[in-house]
Amino acid sequence: MWTATLPESGRFDPIARRSSIDVLASRFAELRARGEGYLEVKRIEDSPRLTVGFRGSIAVVQMFDELGATSILKGDGSSPTELIEVPIMDDAADFSGKAGLSVDRAWSIVLAFLQRRDLSELGEWVDL
Repeated sequence: MWTATLPESGRFDPIARRSSIDVLASRFAELRARGEGYLEVKRIEDSPRLTVGFRGSIAVVQMFDELGATSILKGDGSSPTELIEVPIMDDAADFSGKAGLSVDRAWSIVLAFLQRRDLSELGEWVDL
């Protein structure tokens, strides 16, 4: 299941969708062409939920579990700045540059998650 920014308006659409990965990939490609966006993905039968907010070439990946705990994926060194701003739903949020990932890496994390890879295999998570 997923929700994402609408490419036409740039506003977050909270209506959850079930689709193939190809449909999700198409939406993500549209958002990349727009230069920014926000995406939430969840495997249908379980928690957690992953979110990706990105602007330009830098993304931030967060994980929310069923108990309300939040973790952030440690960055890959892609951010050249100490502070980055990415969209989160219809707002913008600031994160440490240490949380910045390349958008390609963030997308690969989403795909691995949807293909049932364990979160610990996707990188180092920092509890917030």
